[in-house]
Amino acid sequence: MGVRRDSAVGEQGSDGGRESAKAAKGSPSKQPGKRAAAGKDAPAKKAAPSGRGSASGKRTASPAKKTASPAKKAAPAAKKAAPVKKTAPAKKAAASAKKATPAKKAAPAAESSTPAKKVAPIKKAPPPRKQLVAPKKATAAVKAAPAETVVEPAGDESRTALVRRARRINRELAEVYPYAHPELDFENPFQLVVATVLSAQTTDLRVNQTTPALFAKYPTPEDLAAANPEEVEEILRPTGFFRAKTKSVIGLSKALTEDFGGEVPGRLEDLVKLPGVGRKTAFVVLGNAFGRPGITVDTHFQRLVRRWRWTGETDPDKIEAAVGALFPKSDWTDLSHHVIWHGRRICHARKPACGACPIAALCPAYGEGETDPEKAEKLLKYEKGGLPGQRLNPPQAYLDAGGRPAPPLGAG
Repeated sequence: MGVRRDSAVGEQGSDGGRESAKAAKGSPSKQPGKRAAAGKDAPAKKAAPSGRGSASGKRTASPAKKTASPAKKAAPAAKKAAPVKKTAPAKKAAASAKKATPAKKAAPAAESSTPAKKVAPIKKAPPPRKQLVAPKKATAAVKAAPAETVVEPAGDESRTALVRRARRINRELAEVYPYAHPELDFENPFQLVVATVLSAQTTDLRVNQTTPALFAKYPTPEDLAAANPEEVEEILRPTGFFRAKTKSVIGLSKALTEDFGGEVPGRLEDLVKLPGVGRKTAFVVLGNAFGRPGITVDTHFQRLVRRWRWTGETDPDKIEAAVGALFPKSDWTDLSHHVIWHGRRICHARKPACGACPIAALCPAYGEGETDPEKAEKLLKYEKGGLPGQRLNPPQAYLDAGGRPAPPLGAG
């Protein structure tokens, strides 16, 4: 039986083919290699009748294993996994990487001749990206802060983080502008509602320079309701759109006289019924004449809350709702003053003074304007730039803080 099996098994040649058993007998040099390579025929070795043949097989098996090509070692390696693992450091390094204690198995990998496997460390998760912004007080280091690295999508900020950042901005601005107030001169609710209507499409300074003559001639709603439109137009000409504004102030004066007994109502739903009065004007009156909280969404407020990414809305009513949800209602009136004052003095529409901004570290749009502190300092307006304010009769707190009253109309 052993002799017949030897004749049926062929040898794996170097060219991938098999040689017959007869060819193996005819070539003695190949016979020991055949017996050493045929690891499957373990019973054949035991049944060999010739003791000398088995001895010669043992003598030739040892050099065959030393000189055997990797192709011949592959067949027994598949069947006997343990010996191969002992003689293959590359596979041991790969297996050690899968185990729970890589520190103990790292030595064979370090001894391997393959440099790629020797230096391959375990990848660690990168640290969370920090927002690169200017320093809090905008020192000279802000020059090196590139704008493109600080502007990040609004979606990267959670709702909680947005609320905290928005409220911190308001607190910072409260320290910068502790004297913030409505920048329209008024002595009573009637003067405030008229001045607010006139402030559309012009500056508060121009309104403050115009209203003294208007209120001197028409001090009450009854007086203005009975005024000659042409005379009112002549007074309001410096404010721009004077014909439309004349129609509005005379109309709201008549409404106050006829519907509210000459008194300005203290409710939002009543104020918005007056000619020329919208939600913005109504909240100015409610917040500053009646002490009722309200958000004033003017052009400065709209620009800054979008620049700070508090909201992406463009409609004033939607901006009011979105920003109002970030703050307690008691903060709304002062918040409006802080944001508007900052927009007029530092965070301008065309060229913000980023290098002089006290909240640069909290602003995701830092870098849109001038970042050099010295150049940014020259962009500041009103009291921040050493210039007069917008009110002819500002509050005492403003004067105590170094503010200067605005000159009257025609004073140069």
